Amino acid sequence: MAGSQGYGGGTTMMIVASTPSQELALTNLAYCSAADLRRFSLSGSSQTLAMVGDSIVLTLCDHPGVPDCHIALNAIHRRQTKVSAGDSLSVTSFVPPDNFNLAFLTLELEFVKGRANRTEQLDAVLLAQQLRKRFTDQVMTTGQRVSFEFYGINYIFTVNQAMLEGQESSTPLDRGMISMDTYIVFEASSNSGIKIINQREAASSNLFKQKEFNLEKLGIGGLSAEFTDIFRRAFASRVFPPHVVNKLGIKHVKGMLLYGPPGTGKTLMARQIGKLLNGKEPKIVNGPEVLSKYVGETEKNVRDLFADAENDQRTQGDQSDLHVIIFDEIDAICKARGSTRDGTGVHDSIVNQLLTKIDGVESLNNVLLIGMTNRKDLLDEALLRPGRLEVHVEINLPDENGRLQILQIHTNKMKENSFLSPDVSLQELAARTKNYSGAELEGVVKSAVSFALNRQISMDDLTKPLDEESIKVTMDDFVHALQEITPAFGASTDDLQRCRLNGIVDCGKRHKHIYQRAMLLVEQVKVSKGSPLVTCLLEGPSGSGKTAMAATIGIDSDFPYVKIISAETMIGLSESSKCARIVKVFEDAYKSQLSIIILDDIERLLEYVAIGPRFSNLISQTLLVLLKRLPPKGKNLLVIGTTSEVGFLESLGICDVFAVAYHVPKLQKEDAKKVLLHLNVFNEYDIDSAAEALHDMPIKKLYMLVEMAAQGSDGGSAQAVYSGKEKISITHFFDILGDVVATRV
Repeated sequence: MAGSQGYGGGTTMMIVASTPSQELALTNLAYCSAADLRRFSLSGSSQTLAMVGDSIVLTLCDHPGVPDCHIALNAIHRRQTKVSAGDSLSVTSFVPPDNFNLAFLTLELEFVKGRANRTEQLDAVLLAQQLRKRFTDQVMTTGQRVSFEFYGINYIFTVNQAMLEGQESSTPLDRGMISMDTYIVFEASSNSGIKIINQREAASSNLFKQKEFNLEKLGIGGLSAEFTDIFRRAFASRVFPPHVVNKLGIKHVKGMLLYGPPGTGKTLMARQIGKLLNGKEPKIVNGPEVLSKYVGETEKNVRDLFADAENDQRTQGDQSDLHVIIFDEIDAICKARGSTRDGTGVHDSIVNQLLTKIDGVESLNNVLLIGMTNRKDLLDEALLRPGRLEVHVEINLPDENGRLQILQIHTNKMKENSFLSPDVSLQELAARTKNYSGAELEGVVKSAVSFALNRQISMDDLTKPLDEESIKVTMDDFVHALQEITPAFGASTDDLQRCRLNGIVDCGKRHKHIYQRAMLLVEQVKVSKGSPLVTCLLEGPSGSGKTAMAATIGIDSDFPYVKIISAETMIGLSESSKCARIVKVFEDAYKSQLSIIILDDIERLLEYVAIGPRFSNLISQTLLVLLKRLPPKGKNLLVIGTTSEVGFLESLGICDVFAVAYHVPKLQKEDAKKVLLHLNVFNEYDIDSAAEALHDMPIKKLYMLVEMAAQGSDGGSAQAVYSGKEKISITHFFDILGDVVATRV
């Protein structure tokens, strides 16, 4: 520590005096007059420290019984500084350096003189609590002797070893300051008659290697709430000594399950928890690694994971260190028993062996099993009950604040090294990355860096020296990265845009009214606490714009999760495969706070054929269940269905499960006129005639007829029409319309 400590002011010679009373002699404080204390006090400091002589640092306090220019020391202080009452002694203000708190302290105990034949048993847990409370913020120097009173008996401890917080080396230090987090180890001096008990139990309060958790330094962002739950359930009981836990009559949590979507930080959190714990090095095993082709070898691999913990518990009992076993992809080996059809029964044997080790007849209390999976539904139920993997923590997609933390973690180094452009707004990026997982956000940062690096590379001469000083990751790089890296659980914007290729135009009061009503449902889903599930059915003739309206509602809602389920994405799939895909979309929606699912052409999903009629009862029952099932707590879902066969859906009872239904009509004359005015492809004097001919026409067919007429009688004039250079001939338009109607008839 030499060189890191500081001294304030000059050295003052003071006259040594005895401590005013015996009680003050047990405080390990030095006393002086109020005037002298002001001389040694430093501005902004709550206490006054002074180097007494050249050996120990003491805390100064004022006392009316001490004259000016005198310093009162107890007998042990005078002996250590080699002075007597009336001698002169140098005193210098001491300024503690940064990070001066002691993490570790070894003290050797003995009785005061005259009690050498006494025998006493000291509880290390209680004694450590008393000493930390009594001597907190006092500086201890290696070799220093301090007297104290414990349960009416006076003792002396000698400082043998000290270690500062955050120090990795075990080299003893000169001095440091005691805090409430200092871990104290006691030793009894030879032939002292003192016996230390519960020394190992005192270590339980130091279950973790550091006193606080900075998740950002650990590379964990957006998971503070989840980490708090993990600590409360799995570690709170382990912080207290075993005798306290025994009095409570409980057992420690032996296992926890981290589950959630891929890339949300499950493996990272488990790995960092293992590093934070004092005790044995955690064993990290991937589920498939346990499997073996030899009979009985897989079960032996499971037993070997627990062998060290069993030996420790057998020899040390409750004093055993904590053994952490981390199972990644635990669903690979712990599937529900009876669910596999391989004929070997290996997976069932693994589950049985694991259950026996965690919570069998000779259950272990020094093991913490951490399992991780994306598929909690695949795990055996017996594994998830209390006493086994009883703590279930969902590691979900991060919210906006969590995404900001993750982006700060991944851009911290480039910001420190001035590679991050000032125009980059991480707050804006966090707002724009809805439903991005932690892994996907890391991918966005990597992609943005690749754009920045690519600007510095000349494809004409790859050997050209690079100027690293000019590397800057800009906001444009991140914008391009967002287009390149899309979230797995995000809104299907591209699919939704394809559903409205012609955009959205004013189609009249009825269409506008339906859109406004649907947007009110969107607001209801956002704010309502009593309606986590809202369903809406858009029914009407084929081509009337139901799908385009549903897609527009999904885009305008700005919900983080919007998916469309249509029959065109399930061509060739079996009934069970279609059901599984529909269920997966709903399950993914339950992972987002706000979601919209569009069931497009429900009759096509049901494989409806008018002859018979024929349809898939399996898919029908699946939709009926999903449309009634409430999302998990805190998740809100809007389901929008579209159909051209409302009578068929009514006969199946599907219409009844939709909360509201809106009829999307064909275009009337005035509605068609508004669309034609928007398209601006007819002469003004022809619009009324064209609109009258399009009365009671679906909007999809209107667009098709206009495009056909725009080609002209010889074709090739469409570009001129849409650029405004030409107009569609009303005569040619009527010819096209007549052909289409005649064909339909």
